[in-house]
Amino acid sequence: MSSKTEPAEVMYDGKYLRMIRRGTWEYAERAHAGGLAAIIIAVTPQDNIVFVEQFRVPLQANTIEMPAGLVGDIHADESIELSAIRELEEETGWTAEHAEVLLIGPVSSGSTNERIAFVRATGLTKVGEGGGDGDENITVHEVPRTQAAAWLVQKLGEGYQLDAKLWAGLWMIEHHLDGAPRA
Repeated sequence: MSSKTEPAEVMYDGKYLRMIRRGTWEYAERAHAGGLAAIIIAVTPQDNIVFVEQFRVPLQANTIEMPAGLVGDIHADESIELSAIRELEEETGWTAEHAEVLLIGPVSSGSTNERIAFVRATGLTKVGEGGGDGDENITVHEVPRTQAAAWLVQKLGEGYQLDAKLWAGLWMIEHHLDGAPRA
């Protein structure tokens, strides 16, 4: 069994990812940005949830996700909250007055060190079209909160790949982590 005390061997070191072997265990690490990403839970003043659609090369498919991005990939000292607001605006054209980190946890603890921060964005204002940076081709969807789960199931039936964290995000719109309803 591998142990955290065994030395790590770098098997591959790329611009964004590195492959590590520790004992018999192999896994991927983020090569920058500290291995932390933010997923942004954003509900517009019209009570629409903001989703993004984009082609993801590893899946060779279009996905539906909540806006997300790496923390500290642009400015190493950028906070989770500021990274989330920046990514929200870049991807969707919405900005937020406030961002609150709700939970930080591993994405796939058996294969990567990457962690995700669920961030609730509030006080949204539309400031642009979104669509991502020059390397991204993002389509923004604003779906009524009361219809969001059904819309996601429809997209699944249409062949889209859906990030499983979508359902956690939907739950966090309505609930605190302890299950108490949000006021």
